[in-house]
Amino acid sequence: MITDLWYKHGLIYNFSLSGFLDANGDGIGDLEGAHRRLDYLQGLGVTAIWLAPFQPSPMRDHGYDISDYYGIDPCYGSLGDFVEFSRACKQRGLRLIMDLVVNHCSDQNAWFQKAIADPGSKYFDYFIWADERPEDDEEGVIFPGVQETTWTYNETVGKYYFHRFYEFQPDLNMANPEVQREMLKIVGFWLELGVSGFRIDAVPFLIAEEGINLKDPQPAYGLLRDIRALAQWRKGDAVLLAEANIPAEKALQYFGDDGERLHMILNFPVNQALFYALASADTVPLRKALEASQCIPGSAQWANFLRNHDELDIGRLPEDQREAVFAAFGPDDNMQIYGRGIRRRLSPMLGGDRRRVELANSVMMTLPGTPVIRYGDEIGMGDDLSLPEREPVRTPMQWSDGPNGGFSPSKDPVRPPIDSGPYSFEIVNVARQRAAEDSLLNWMERIIRSRKEMPEIGEGEFCVLETPAHILALRFDWKDHLSVFVHNFEDRCCEIALDIGVAPECTRLRGVLSDTSFDVGEDGRYPIVLEPYGYHWLRAGGLEQIPQSR
Repeated sequence: MITDLWYKHGLIYNFSLSGFLDANGDGIGDLEGAHRRLDYLQGLGVTAIWLAPFQPSPMRDHGYDISDYYGIDPCYGSLGDFVEFSRACKQRGLRLIMDLVVNHCSDQNAWFQKAIADPGSKYFDYFIWADERPEDDEEGVIFPGVQETTWTYNETVGKYYFHRFYEFQPDLNMANPEVQREMLKIVGFWLELGVSGFRIDAVPFLIAEEGINLKDPQPAYGLLRDIRALAQWRKGDAVLLAEANIPAEKALQYFGDDGERLHMILNFPVNQALFYALASADTVPLRKALEASQCIPGSAQWANFLRNHDELDIGRLPEDQREAVFAAFGPDDNMQIYGRGIRRRLSPMLGGDRRRVELANSVMMTLPGTPVIRYGDEIGMGDDLSLPEREPVRTPMQWSDGPNGGFSPSKDPVRPPIDSGPYSFEIVNVARQRAAEDSLLNWMERIIRSRKEMPEIGEGEFCVLETPAHILALRFDWKDHLSVFVHNFEDRCCEIALDIGVAPECTRLRGVLSDTSFDVGEDGRYPIVLEPYGYHWLRAGGLEQIPQSR
């Protein structure tokens, strides 16, 4: 089936309804509030919205503990509100991606309640049970220091049930064909209501066919193919974005040899190597991670990000690199979590240094793949380390200097806004930055617009150019167009002679973000000057050569 590869040229914006905008004054963000901000997102240059879980939930894990897969939690609105929201997205040309959380559910879900009420019912086999607690019950714990076991005893049944995450999130038995059919029905249901795709949660666990085999699970890659087949049969341009913290060499199995499984995977290896480069000014591991990520089908795509709704997971870095990132961005114990991550937002990690914030975003925008922006990063929002676990990066969006940062008029918002320090909503907010020509928000709008005018980043082939270790230079080729992106990770000015490896007739590289050009020197190289934490977006030729996105 021929599909529209819109995700190759997209820019995804991620947020949860609860912390975005409260329209009815109850202190919780809702669908109506998100509806009111669609024009803001369209103006920013967003092409797709990734919405965190919004189905009914006890909210013990920010909605990732779902009690009903076919509804809307009343705190956000109704199914009617959702349809109006998805329709409004479509009117503005915005795609809507939702979280698909089917690795586990809430222990309040009707399936689990029916299972424990009647072990003879079909729902009992929706979950994974054991008569005795396994000896390795501490292996595979996702939240070390918070979660003690992966098996919990249910007194009603008299058995232990399996859960990779919290004890109130029993794993669904994906080896059960009934469960697989239910999952496909969920996918079809939301596609009918206007969804354009799914960010699939915890994919490696979802396809671990034998749920209790923690050491050597047999991946059920066929399940990914089934999801894609249904999604594209129902909606030809639907996409599947996977949360899968896997090495690049395993990605082909997730994408499929012919790209018949997933469309996109969040690129965790590149994300971790990028933060090491930001911490150390050593881009060599980042170059290796990028080169390793080239082995994917033509229809497949990486999704690149800086921060997300969870911790900055650096657990796959070598120990020395991991310690360097901790030392630079999370030196205090209160900044670290689970022994593998940092619970801070981007701007505070970079010391509020505008040059470094721009550098990080510029790199992310020009990596091969599709950019994903976390809400609030476009204005440089901060974090609240007084909040527990992953909460510090989930404070309400800061729209203005009004009550609760313009998020809600309620005296009791769902989470406290940041109201003191350099990242308080009185200082960092959308309204203030809109009025300041040189603000981060206006800079972000500009580079997003430029990024959308350069489809070679999403469609083209790339190579890493030879430079000193503190410089990252990437070249992209697509059709007759060539672009080069150069980034300096050091706090010092430098000049390099860049060999982009093209024929002599390419004598000039013109700036995309500035009125700058570099001419080829006598040695056939381009002498380029970079400011501290400086960057250049360059094209061979002038603006008249900018291709149009399909």
